[in-house]
Amino acid sequence: MNPADAYSLCCKYHGKRVRISDSSGKVHVGEITRVDRRQVWILPDRRYSGYGLGFWGFGGYRGEGFGYGIALGTILGIALAPIIFF
Repeated sequence: MNPADAYSLCCKYHGKRVRISDSSGKVHVGEITRVDRRQVWILPDRRYSGYGLGFWGFGGYRGEGFGYGIALGTILGIALAPIIFF
C-alpha cells in the first residue's frame, strides 16, 4: 500500500477501531486518534490486542495521549477491527 492510499484510509477510519499490519509483520489493533501525511497514531486496545504498554505520546486525547505513531510508508493493510463482546 502506498503512503497516499494509507493516508486516505486512515482519514476515513479516524476515530474507529482498526487493525493495521505493517511491513515488519506486526499487527496493531486500536483506535486511530490522529493522522498526518507521515504517520498515523493508534491508541492500543488493551483488552484484546495492542502493545499494552500504556498510553504515551502527546497528551490531550481522553487524558491518555494520542497513542503511538506508525509511519504511513510501513503500512501494508488497514481494516476495521471486529468488535468482540464477552
